[in-house]
Amino acid sequence: MGAIYVVAAVGSWNKDIFVANSKKLEGLWLFCSTPNELNLLLKNNEPKYIFFPHWRWVVPESVLNKSECVCFHMTDVPYGRGGSPLQNLIVRGHKETVLTALKMEKGLDTGPVYLKKKLSLDGSAAEIYKRASSLTWELIKELIQNKYKPTPQTGKPYLFKRRKPEESMIPLSLTTLEQIYDYIRMLDAPDYPEAFLDIGNYRLTFNSAELIGRELMAKVRISIKDE
Repeated sequence: MGAIYVVAAVGSWNKDIFVANSKKLEGLWLFCSTPNELNLLLKNNEPKYIFFPHWRWVVPESVLNKSECVCFHMTDVPYGRGGSPLQNLIVRGHKETVLTALKMEKGLDTGPVYLKKKLSLDGSAAEIYKRASSLTWELIKELIQNKYKPTPQTGKPYLFKRRKPEESMIPLSLTTLEQIYDYIRMLDAPDYPEAFLDIGNYRLTFNSAELIGRELMAKVRISIKDE
């Protein structure tokens, strides 16, 4: 059977990519998408690595101490430690970034680095997340085949704050169509609060944005605002 590996991730695309890639690799590969599922897997298995491609919960020290835990952060750490990295990058005007494989420790995104690979920030958030998921598996394959040792981060940390749903309102201070386009696309993914504007008693919600020449097109949903 060989070594045991666990992949913990949310998102249907991550499960599909797990199925496609894990069967090509040696060892026993297990998948989970919630903390409860992860705890159940760890009761009966001693994984060599636990990979967290896209996870929403704090990983307890009991798990960090059980196996070598690896997360994949969408910034060139120590720049961009913290929450909502994709949205924080795009709203700051970044066009590309790197996907970083980190050894997880108690501090948020403070662990040493195994590998980094370039990642384009073109397209909607959903498209970028799928691209990052595929790139994650390139990192996973290299890591288990070459057994890289992580090296400490260097440089001055720059922290990102996790965005709140109310921050999805398109700021009236944006001055260009490209800025509005970026704001809509960076929030256009399943389970994310879409970009919106409130006009009187109505809420306009936007997705599927396209910037073509001097025109911005998007799908708009109009609803009555919640009281």
